[in-house]
Amino acid sequence: MDRKKVALLVAALLIATITAFMARSMFTGASSPQATAAPVAPVPTGPKVLVATRALPVGTLITADSVRYQPWPKELVQSAYFSEGNAGASIESLVGTVVRNAVTAGQPLTQGSLVKPGDRGFLAAALGPGMRAVTVPVSALTGVAGFVFPGDRVDLVLTQNVNASSGPPLKVSETIVRNLRVLATDQRATPTLDDKGNTVVTEYKLVTIEATPRIAEKITVAQSIGTISLSLRALTDTAAELEQAMVSGDVNIPEGATAEQEEAIMRQVAQRPSASRSSYATGGDVSRFQRSSVPPQMPLAVAAEQARTQKQVEKIIKGPVVRVSRGGTVTEIDISRR
Repeated sequence: MDRKKVALLVAALLIATITAFMARSMFTGASSPQATAAPVAPVPTGPKVLVATRALPVGTLITADSVRYQPWPKELVQSAYFSEGNAGASIESLVGTVVRNAVTAGQPLTQGSLVKPGDRGFLAAALGPGMRAVTVPVSALTGVAGFVFPGDRVDLVLTQNVNASSGPPLKVSETIVRNLRVLATDQRATPTLDDKGNTVVTEYKLVTIEATPRIAEKITVAQSIGTISLSLRALTDTAAELEQAMVSGDVNIPEGATAEQEEAIMRQVAQRPSASRSSYATGGDVSRFQRSSVPPQMPLAVAAEQARTQKQVEKIIKGPVVRVSRGGTVTEIDISRR
C-alpha cells in the first residue's frame, strides 16, 4: 500500500473519531437536566395554636392525643383560637370537653367548638347523631366497683327470676345490650384526678350511657324486670366487633371509597351499640341443684277456655240461685237445697 492511501485512511479515521466525540457530547449535554434547588416552604414563625391531630366529628370526647400545638402565621391568628400560654388553653384543661362543631384534621380549634362539662348543652353535644342518653342505677357490686369511667364501653347484663307454674323459679342472667358508651357517672362527665394526675376510683349510684332509641326502650323495660349490672369491655374488643360485623355483612363499604371514607365507616361500626347476639346463663349452668329451664306454660287461650268451662261446671253444680240486694250488696242464695 502506498503512502497516499495510508494518509487518506488515517485522516478518515481521525475525522470519524472527532465526529463521534462531538455527537456524544452534544447528546449528553441535551439529556442531562439542570439541577435546581427545590423551593422550601416557609415555616410559620407565629404563635402556637391548638389544632386537631385528626378529624373530630360532633360529639367527640377530647383526649390528650386529639390535639397538639402548632405554629401559626401571626396575621391569621384569631382571638377565638386556643393560643399556647393563655389561661384555660392548656391541653390538660381541655381533656374531657366535647366537640360541638366538627373540626377537620389540622384545623385550629375555637372556643365555640368545644363544650366543657357542666356547661349548658354538654350532654346533648356528647351524644352522637340519632342517639339518646339513658341513666341506669348501679351499686358498688353492679357498677364494677367504680372502675367504669366516662368514655369507657360496657355491656348490660340483666338478672331476673322467671316464675314457673310449679316448682322453684328459674334464675337467669342475660347480656341484653353490648358496646354502650358511658357518658357520665352520677353528674360527672370526666374522671376525678388526684394531685399527681392519677384517676381516683369513686363509688357512684347512677351511670348515664349512650344508646339508640330502640335500645333505650329495652333498657327502660329491663329496669322493671330485674337487676341490671355493668360489664366493662376491653379496648381490644373493638377489633373483634369489627371482624364479626364484616363476616356477617353488616359493614357495607361502597366501591371506590377512599381510605378516609373506609376509616369513617369502620369507626362508626366500632362505636355502634348492639342488642343482637344475646347470650345467657341459667342457674343450672352454675349449680346442679338449680333449674336450667322453665316447664312449658299453658297458652293463654287454653287457660281462658278452661276457666270458662270451670265456671259453667260450678254453675251447674250450684243449681238455681236467687240474688238478693240489700243496701247495694248482692247476695246469692241457693234455693235448690231448700
